[in-house]
Amino acid sequence: MPVNLTEVARHAGVSLATASRVLNGSARSPAPDITERVKAAAEELGYVANAQAQALARSTTGLVGLVVHDIADPYFSAIAHGVQEVALQSRHQVLLAGTDLGGEDGTPRSAELAAVTAFISYRTDAIILATSRFLEEDPVLAKNLGRYIQNGGKVVTLGDTSIPGAKVLTVGNFEGARDLVDALVTSGLSRFVILSGPHERNTARSRVEGFTSALERRGLEPLAVVGGEFSSQGGFDATLEFIDTLGIIAGARSTESPLCILAANDVMALGAITALRSRGLRVPDDVQVAGFDDIPTLRDYSPGLSTYQLPLQEMGRLAAGLALAPESALESRVTGAVVLRESAGTPTSALDGA
Repeated sequence: MPVNLTEVARHAGVSLATASRVLNGSARSPAPDITERVKAAAEELGYVANAQAQALARSTTGLVGLVVHDIADPYFSAIAHGVQEVALQSRHQVLLAGTDLGGEDGTPRSAELAAVTAFISYRTDAIILATSRFLEEDPVLAKNLGRYIQNGGKVVTLGDTSIPGAKVLTVGNFEGARDLVDALVTSGLSRFVILSGPHERNTARSRVEGFTSALERRGLEPLAVVGGEFSSQGGFDATLEFIDTLGIIAGARSTESPLCILAANDVMALGAITALRSRGLRVPDDVQVAGFDDIPTLRDYSPGLSTYQLPLQEMGRLAAGLALAPESALESRVTGAVVLRESAGTPTSALDGA
């Protein structure tokens, strides 16, 4: 039978209330010698504290809910790592939920709502939504989270949201996409196809707007803008959708600027490269490719992918800080840097391999 708190109190020679205050983390702490005596008794008897009792004593559960799209996606795993770093420093554990498999109706929206509902029922101290926000938030989700915030919970989103009372970590997606295009055009490229990702996601839309804004400013326009899922398969399918119509032949000489595929994230870019290879096309010789995010696994791919590098783990740390620091600001912002590698543009010794 597990040792209970009453036995610990008896062994330490203190009241049950005193033992509870020591072991369940109450703000009212007994004298140091009593505290040490209770802890020693608990260790000697092998007592394991009850999480529910601790939550009641502290008015906190020590839990943080984190919602990502795809747990296997290096973008989200890097962010999750940063969240966990800060959570552990503040003695919190992270509950993780993914939305890629869909909820009751098979959609990411319903999966996100189910995850948030579960986190609220577990009385998590904070909920971090690392998934790209939708153009229009689910009204049920927004209502539930608004009530959760009113009851003392903290909500942080990556990107703007209409959820009332939520804190926001703003990511420089528009500016990053614009800077990436500027660097590629400066390197001599002028023909682009954009793999846009899902239009209803704010992240994808902001990046595409950044791409097109930079092109317009230079008197250019994309040859095509092709939608698709924010995944390797989405990049693969979107690339095959347009590549055959352009009549690109492997090894063919052309007086035109090389074609460059601008993918709204790195995993789409990697899917695009796979699709090009399936048509016998080489990167960067026949077609050039650039992504966005600089996910950690890019070091395993050749040629190296040109991209816009976001500080993914730092984004996780900042999001967790917004959620868990008592006096944190309502908003924080991150930007990144262009990284040109072999897949597109001209690599520079200062950035290549960053």
